[in-house]
This record gives sequence, structure tokens and C-alpha cells, in this order.
Amino acid sequence: MYPPYEGQIAETMTYRGHHGDEVSAYLARPLGPGPFPGVVVLHHMPGWDEGTKEITRKLAHHCYVAICPNLHHREGPGAPDEVAALTRSQGGVPDDRLVGDVDGAASYLRSMPVASGKVGIIGFCSGGRQVVLAASRLTSLDAAVDCWGGRVIAAPDQVTERQPVAPIDLTADLACPLLGIFGADDRSPTPEQVAEHEEALKRHGKTYEFHMYDGAGHGFFATDRPGYRPVQATEAWGEVFKWYARYLSGEEVQ
Repeated sequence: MYPPYEGQIAETMTYRGHHGDEVSAYLARPLGPGPFPGVVVLHHMPGWDEGTKEITRKLAHHCYVAICPNLHHREGPGAPDEVAALTRSQGGVPDDRLVGDVDGAASYLRSMPVASGKVGIIGFCSGGRQVVLAASRLTSLDAAVDCWGGRVIAAPDQVTERQPVAPIDLTADLACPLLGIFGADDRSPTPEQVAEHEEALKRHGKTYEFHMYDGAGHGFFATDRPGYRPVQATEAWGEVFKWYARYLSGEEVQ
């Protein structure tokens, strides 16, 4: 549902994340009094880049206040790909830090004068894994969207001190409805891993929907990458906004 007047403001800002740390973020919100639901956007492993900020603005266009934390903020300033490479070399974003940063972002969204009180989350690639993790460890989220999150199911050699759990093992604790968006040609996660995750969600009686798109691989929303698939991406974005309308706005969209 669009307001009669369209406009938005987008800017870099800071908020308090894990352990009260100051975290840089990109915030986009509709102009107007609201109330608007919020969405925490988790970027992919390539970093806090232009593509993810474009997604943040897309959410604001659809009447959500969206905040995209720079999950690599503590690794230092620099080009997103360079800072992402440093983060990878250190073993990735620590899970506890990620959860604290998401909790802080959700609290910030709820504190805004235009807030409705409902907050969702969406993440891509590594951010998809982090969505499942955060939605299983926090009760401050009302709806979650995992876009092709790899390593939700982790091999023993993928469990580390920084990332000590496979999110699928936390399925019993999942605290909000989960939407999954996947490409049938993806190798991380594979269709078999998606099916295994779905079985765990069924076994624990969780509210979820998974959508698998033929002809699409990893990162098929990314308009600036060879894997972009416009037909599948358009359909999948429709599912995302139906999910948020239902669980964040209280609307049913056909």
C-alpha cells in the first residue's frame, strides 16, 4: 500500500549494536508520519555495497523503514570488497556480534517516531544464514526472509569459534515466521539442503514458506551481476512483500 505522497530520505548514520558498539548503517525511510513497519537488511558477504543499499531504498519505496547495518564496520573503513576480504580472512562475522547488532538495529527502528512497532529482517547469501540465526536467537523480530542463505546446514569443518553453530540446529527456537527464497541452480544452498531445512521446520511446527525458482542460481536479485534473473526476481520480490504485508502490516495480499 503506497501513501498518497511518495518521497523518501536515505542516509548513512550510526546506532548502538553489540555491547553498545557504535555501528555504521544505511537508513532509508518513507517521508510522512507513518506508522511504518521496520526491516533490518543484512548484506551479502561481498559487503555493505551499492546493491544492498539499493535494496534498502526499495523497501522504503514500499513503505518500510529499512536499516542496513555495516556488519564489517569493526574491520575498518575501505572499499566493501576489501573489507569483506579481511572479514573472511578472520573467519567471518562472529555470530554473537551479529545477533547483538541485529537486536540493536531492531530496537533503533522501534524507537523512531514513525515506527509501527513491527520489525522484520531480510538477508542475502551469508546474510540469509544470519537471518535464520538471528530469528532463532531473538524475540524482537516479527517476520524473517532468508534469500539463498548458505551454510544454514554446516559441515563439521564449517563450525568455528566465531560461528559455532549450524542455524538449522536452532530450528526449535525459531521465533517468527520464515520465508525462504532459493534458486534451483544454486550450490550453496543446494536444493537438497533447502529440502532438509524445510523438513526441520515441518518437524518443529514452524510457520514458513519456501519458494524455489527454476533457472536461477545464487544471488539472482543482483541487477549488477551475471546471475541476475529478472523474471524470477520480480516474482520472488512479490512473495517478499506479501510476506511482510501479512506479518508486519497485518494485510493479506493476493
